[in-house]
Amino acid sequence: MKLNKVFENNKEWIKSKLDADANYFEKLDRGQKPEFLFIGCSDSRVTAEELMGLGPGDVFVHRNIANMVIGTDLNAMSVVEYAVKHLQVKHVVVCGHYGCGGVKSAMQSADLGILNPWLRNIRDVYRLHNEELNKIENEDERYKRLIELNTQEQCVNLIKTAAIQKAIRDSGLKVHGWVFDIKTGELIDLKIDFEKILDNIREIYHLE
Repeated sequence: MKLNKVFENNKEWIKSKLDADANYFEKLDRGQKPEFLFIGCSDSRVTAEELMGLGPGDVFVHRNIANMVIGTDLNAMSVVEYAVKHLQVKHVVVCGHYGCGGVKSAMQSADLGILNPWLRNIRDVYRLHNEELNKIENEDERYKRLIELNTQEQCVNLIKTAAIQKAIRDSGLKVHGWVFDIKTGELIDLKIDFEKILDNIREIYHLE
């Protein structure tokens, strides 16, 4: 695609929005009040608002390789803090997707340079669940299950944070783990029981 085409597309997009609503951009300029924080993968096929059927202003979005929530990642932690404390979102979603290249790479033994420390966090998920995963003989099915388990563990990492714990306690925030199936377009709710997770880790991770 030629770069000029992007700007042509932008002009057409502006026109289509104004044709439908003459005040569209004026309304956008008033600020945002999203109900969702969506933590997803950087994969170009996973577009948060579109797959949720929502639009601008509805979803606060953070994306990185393999939808990770790492406590020492100041980028991710700043997004969580801002979304929960200042935007006061009602739902935080970690959304993985089948066919995730980051998870696939973490299943290999190759040295991937600067990616190694990032992928190590996914390999830690495999280590935590190796008994279950090693029982799955079909590699594709094992891969899909690791994607689900990685999404689950990133929800656990969210629940370890003070901002999330406080919002659960004070405003009824909900944490969700979803997986997007690229082959079908379906969003799959893993039905993460975040309150049970919090109870299980309370002794070690509970923060007042």
